[in-house]
Amino acid sequence: MDINALRAGDVLPSREHTATNVSLFMYNAAVWNHHRIHYDETYTTEVEQHPGIVIDGPLQGDWLSQVALNWLGDKGQLLKFDYSNRRAAYLGETLTSGGSITAVDAHSGTVELELYIKNAQGDVITPGHAVVQIQR
Repeated sequence: MDINALRAGDVLPSREHTATNVSLFMYNAAVWNHHRIHYDETYTTEVEQHPGIVIDGPLQGDWLSQVALNWLGDKGQLLKFDYSNRRAAYLGETLTSGGSITAVDAHSGTVELELYIKNAQGDVITPGHAVVQIQR
């Protein structure tokens, strides 16, 4: 990857995510998250009053970090990463992760990325930011 060929505004590959009961169960088991809103529909809708099973915020953060890491490949390293869940997403929704380059510093070899998770309506529900360093 030639850092001199990168420009602010360049778009990173996007990816669609449709969580299932099984994928949410496996994710929550792996991270030891026992909150019932991620697997118990009756509890989620009747007690916590959500319209359906809630897709984990940290899972969405993982999807965002994958945008940066998959684009980068073995050509560098992730230096900084942050995100903020702004709106809940529910089982059955298809979410899209993606991003774009916001700044390139060829001298330091760093690239700043704006990342997002969008819902089916195109609303950004989880914005994020990353800084990567490109190997020379």
